[in-house]
Amino acid sequence: MKDREVGRLIAEERKRQKKVINLIASENYVSKDVLEALGSELTNKYAEGYSKSRYYGGNEVVDKIEDLCRKRALKLFKLSPAEWHVNVQPLSGSPANVAVYLALVPPGGKIMGMNLSDGGHLTHGHRVSITGKVWQQISYGVNPKTEVLDYEEIDRIAEREKPQLIVAGFTAYPRIIYFEKFREMADRCGAYLIADMSHLAGLVAGGVYPSPFPHTDVVTTTTHKTLRGPRAALIFSRIDDREIYKKIDKAVFPGLQGGPHLNQIAAAAVALKEADSAAFRKYAKQVVANAKILASELKRLGWKVISGGTDSHLILLNTWMDGNGISGREAGIRLEKNGIIVNKNTVPGESRSPVDPSGIRLGTAAETTRGRKEKDFVAIAGRIDKILRN
Repeated sequence: MKDREVGRLIAEERKRQKKVINLIASENYVSKDVLEALGSELTNKYAEGYSKSRYYGGNEVVDKIEDLCRKRALKLFKLSPAEWHVNVQPLSGSPANVAVYLALVPPGGKIMGMNLSDGGHLTHGHRVSITGKVWQQISYGVNPKTEVLDYEEIDRIAEREKPQLIVAGFTAYPRIIYFEKFREMADRCGAYLIADMSHLAGLVAGGVYPSPFPHTDVVTTTTHKTLRGPRAALIFSRIDDREIYKKIDKAVFPGLQGGPHLNQIAAAAVALKEADSAAFRKYAKQVVANAKILASELKRLGWKVISGGTDSHLILLNTWMDGNGISGREAGIRLEKNGIIVNKNTVPGESRSPVDPSGIRLGTAAETTRGRKEKDFVAIAGRIDKILRN
């Protein structure tokens, strides 16, 4: 690279990534093919609009790329193109969720989503997000004793509040989501049901986590977490007489975005093909196996694992332990100084500030990509325990 300063910083980051143990649940490592697509000449092309309906010329190739990405997305999740539509243009997960709300819920309408401290995402209606400023969040959480979703209580909230849209999907909830129960709630109160499977997409594709598609109207996902692709997003929507998919397409463009990032879409297409393989299904199975052993070891070592374990790639650890441990911020700092990267995170019933919460969030997707197995995560749990107790 001629720009030596930027080149040096990229090399520095490459070196950093190689030398740490990465337990960030939202991160992963992409293939060389994904990186090649991201850095390709597709960066040069502006293609405002959708395939076969652009506002600029010279789109005969990029139309094929966008069509291919859509085809691969439907194939990976075993969806019929007669029943499901997918928009591959969202730049990331947050604008994807905003686009769905913009399409389906009038300003001031009610969005029912999980509260932030119990594992919800900012874009599920939190007050500091645009989603909590334009729409009204009706929040639900976990049972304070079991730390898992109480579907009967969530149903009572839905019946009382009558939201226009319910979000099933989380950023820090480690257990199975029973999408069929959310479907029943949505039907009873006349709401759209959207699943945000951003953290779960690779596990769903790999057949180790229940699919939301049989039960939902819309599914949003990022592609860079367990799906092991670029930083991008997809919106799947049912094709029926409600014409949800047309409303969502209009919300993405021209509602929120201009020209799509074709290099990003091509890289997502590469990742989707990689995920549609026996090797990826084996990987997804190993991700969950590694998470389960990491959770059980940390629990055995005396740490409070939220909900007692995990069914996914994600573990939520209460390091504060009612004042008998250390804060999530301090835990993150200590671990990073010793080469283990995590993120501080709120826990159910949070009593501390979000900037210095009671816990940390761990994920196994990135290190599983590097080839780590159960025995490696037993050792990682031991290192975490030693670092935090010292």
